[in-house]
Amino acid sequence: MTFVERQKRISIDDENFFVDLVFYNRILRCFVLIELKLGKLTHKDLGQLQMYVNYFDREIKDASENPAIGILLCSDKKETIVRYTLPKENKTIFASKYRIYLPKKEEWNRAMRKSLMDS
Repeated sequence: MTFVERQKRISIDDENFFVDLVFYNRILRCFVLIELKLGKLTHKDLGQLQMYVNYFDREIKDASENPAIGILLCSDKKETIVRYTLPKENKTIFASKYRIYLPKKEEWNRAMRKSLMDS
């Protein structure tokens, strides 16, 4: 991953929008746009990120590059909101919940055991 820009300004119809973080993945040959949200995820956040991805795909990326990927990190995510906001075949927009602290050792071990059992 190569860092491209922080608070990348894009202008659409005389309005300015700012993408929180822009990276370029050399292996995937695509831009990776990251949006950071302090609160809970909303359908508006996903729509905003979709607009950014569409803009990069139509105005910034080269024809030889792959479609941009959008990642939205938020402190509270409801899977149902994501499922109904994004198309079923979505492969470019991802939403994930983050934590502002590391879990306790017992919680971490429990999560790791569950992850290993599920795979």
